[in-house]
Amino acid sequence: METTKKTLEHRNTDCKRLRQNSERTTQKVESIYEASVYQKIYKGEAKAHIEELGYGTNFSSYPYFEFNVPRNVTTTVGQTAFLHCRVEQLGDKAVSWIRKRDLHILTAGILTYTSDQRFQVIRPDKSDNWTLQIKFPQLRDSGIYECQVNTEPKMSLAYRLNVIEAKARVLGPGDLHVKAGSSVTLVCVINQGPHDLGTVFWYLGANMLQTLPTHPNDADASARLSIQNHWSDGLTSRLHISSARLTDSGNYSCVPTIAAPASVNVHVINGEHPAAMQHGNKNTAPLSLSLHCTLVYSISVFIIKHIR
Repeated sequence: METTKKTLEHRNTDCKRLRQNSERTTQKVESIYEASVYQKIYKGEAKAHIEELGYGTNFSSYPYFEFNVPRNVTTTVGQTAFLHCRVEQLGDKAVSWIRKRDLHILTAGILTYTSDQRFQVIRPDKSDNWTLQIKFPQLRDSGIYECQVNTEPKMSLAYRLNVIEAKARVLGPGDLHVKAGSSVTLVCVINQGPHDLGTVFWYLGANMLQTLPTHPNDADASARLSIQNHWSDGLTSRLHISSARLTDSGNYSCVPTIAAPASVNVHVINGEHPAAMQHGNKNTAPLSLSLHCTLVYSISVFIIKHIR
């Protein structure tokens, strides 16, 4: 009887050990999908890490994502956007792109599953890259997109797309009055959008401004006009006009290649006091006050005489 009891105790102990081993094995499998594992994967340490878990070569051909790609992508309205998904060791699995907000399947493999033809997957032959291309993106296209692999359980990697409407801005007032012969500098800035902000063109009315002389007899035109573009966190364009002439008056537009334009009206005037044009209404204040006082005095005198 005592022998049977010891045998049962040993069996219970063995079962307990098997359960513990099973739990540890499950934890190891789950850890493959953790971010720390993926971090090691894209650093080229996947095989060593899997061997550390005790699986040998059982998972040597398991798919994994390349993390060293941009996953927070910003573009402007109308500028084609690209979301790059790289899957190593895909094998017989398939890659799909999903729009998170409505769980709409955009592409599966190389096929497009949406009626919106702006979406397309680009995958060069035998490449590990599955790039989602979005043509003419709009503000409504902003959000989360997922690159998925049909493993069990499913693997997915999230990407954020930010579509913004970049706008140019001309610093200063909308109407600028300058004295003939003086210098004019217009500054246009674009501080929204992706790093590639294109360039800027300046127009006077419908005519594009050129920094080169347009006629041999007007050789000083290039010296009077200069355009400087500077790229840093944004794009800044400076239009400088020296020795302004009356013919330089008009509407100046700053027209970026990937942003909404902005404009300013320049008035080149003769005379010593151009500020009078900007604030001419102030000169009428004393006259208005004098007329008002005269009118009040006349009415008062009339009322007094009438009462008497």
